[in-house]
Amino acid sequence: MGSGAIFRNKKEMVLMVTPTYKDDFEIPGGVVEENESPLAACKREIKEELGLDVKMGRLLCVDYYPTQYPLTESLMFVFDGGVLSEDEIIGIKTQEDELLGFVFLSLADIRGKTSEALYKRIKQALWAIDKGEVCYLESGTVRY
Repeated sequence: MGSGAIFRNKKEMVLMVTPTYKDDFEIPGGVVEENESPLAACKREIKEELGLDVKMGRLLCVDYYPTQYPLTESLMFVFDGGVLSEDEIIGIKTQEDELLGFVFLSLADIRGKTSEALYKRIKQALWAIDKGEVCYLESGTVRY
């Protein structure tokens, strides 16, 4: 399982991080550890990676992926991190061994800078924020 959060700035752009271990952008978050809930994992990863200790908002979407060798079956959870204040953004301290940095991007600018699967997940999470809904996805496709 993986868990991440959608954070936005006052211009409604999405916070994307640059991992040290791959070229594509990601949303903040990471792997859920054994006996850890997806929400707890999200909070832990955000604190470790960005130094942010924020109250996590509601669940926005769950995305199921079947086994696709060499990857195993997975569930990805996305929570609403909310809109960050200027002070919170200035206070972000990226964990140097995991992240090269961060940037805020519009949805249009995210496409092509991350995997297509994550792009679809972000798009649906933003829809969920706008509509006050929760999305259930399978391989990035809505399956309410």
